Amino acid sequence: MRPPTIRDVAERAGVSKSLVSLVLRGSDRVRPEKRTAVLAAVEELGYRPNAAARSLSERRARPQALDHARSGGTPMVGVLLNDMRNPWFVELLDGLNSLLDAHGLHMLLADGHLNRRLGEDLTRMFTDLRVDGLIAVGTLPGPEMLRAAAGRLPTVVAGAREPVLPRADIVANDDEYGARLATEHLIGLGHRRIAHIAGQGMVGALRRGSFEAVMREHGLSDTAVVEQGDLTEEGGYRATVRLLSAERRPTAVFAFNDIACVGALSAAEELGLQVPRDLSLVGYDNTYLARLRHLWLTTVDSAGHDVGRRAAQCLLDRIADPARPAQVVLSAPVLEVRGTTAAPA
Repeated sequence: MRPPTIRDVAERAGVSKSLVSLVLRGSDRVRPEKRTAVLAAVEELGYRPNAAARSLSERRARPQALDHARSGGTPMVGVLLNDMRNPWFVELLDGLNSLLDAHGLHMLLADGHLNRRLGEDLTRMFTDLRVDGLIAVGTLPGPEMLRAAAGRLPTVVAGAREPVLPRADIVANDDEYGARLATEHLIGLGHRRIAHIAGQGMVGALRRGSFEAVMREHGLSDTAVVEQGDLTEEGGYRATVRLLSAERRPTAVFAFNDIACVGALSAAEELGLQVPRDLSLVGYDNTYLARLRHLWLTTVDSAGHDVGRRAAQCLLDRIADPARPAQVVLSAPVLEVRGTTAAPA
C-alpha cells in the first residue's frame, strides 16, 4: 500500500490541505477542534510529513529568494545510502564528508533501506531539490532509478560495484584481493575445511569467486563450503549454525562482513566451541565492531575512509567535467590479524 498523503489526512479530518499544513507547522491560526481532528487523522493514518516535499513547496512559493541563497554558497550533494545500519558505511561517510566539507559542499543524506519500504524514488527527490551531485553508497535496488538520475546529475557509486553506468564513476574496495587475503591467511594457518558465508550483489559474487579460486589453487575445492547469508548478524548466526551442524564441520569460517562474523561468533559460543581454538573466524570491513576488545576480530580492512575520500574527489572532478569517461577506482585492502584466528586444533 502507498504511504498516506496530506490529501488523505485532509479527507479523513474533513478539512482542506492548507489547514492540515498549518497544523503540521504548529500555526496558532487554527481552531482547537480542527487541530484535534487533523492530529487524530494523522495518528490513525500513520502519516509522516515529508520534509523534502515541504522544502520543494517552500521553494516554489519563493523561488527567487531561495535561488539567491542557493547561489550564495550552499551547494548540496545528495547521498543515498543503502542501509544506515551497516557500520562500514559510517566510516565511508566520514571520509566522504571530510573532503566535501573542505570544498564547501554539504551532504543531504537519504536512507535507501527506508526508500525500499516506502516505495519512494529518492533519486527523484534529489533531482527535484537541484542538488549539485549524487553519491550512491552501497548496492541499491532499482538501478533504473539511479540510471535516470545519472543522466541528469554528476553521479558516483561508492562502496559497491554496480550498477555500471555510462557517466558514473565507481569507487570501491578491491573485493577480490581482500577475499584472497582472508582465505590465504586461513590456509597459511593450516586450515583445510574452510567455509565462506557469502554476501549478495556483485560485491558478494566477487568475494565468493575469489574465495573459491584460492581454495581451488591450493587443491581444496572438495573441502570448500559456501553458505548464503543476508549481511546481518542474525544471518551470520543462522548460516554458522547450519555449517557447524554438518557431519564434517569446518575449522574456519570467512564471513562476508564483520556483522555476519559477529553472528558466527555467537553461534560458535552457543554451540560450545571456543574461538579460535575450535573455530577460526575472519570478518571483512574492519569496522568498530572488529576493534571492540571483547570481540577482537581478525578482519580485512576495506579502507572505508579512503573509499569515501576518493568518491568525493571523483564527484568533484565530475562536477567540473560532466562529460569525462567513467572510471573504476579501487582501494587496496589489508588484513588485520587479531584474536579470532589460529592454527586448527
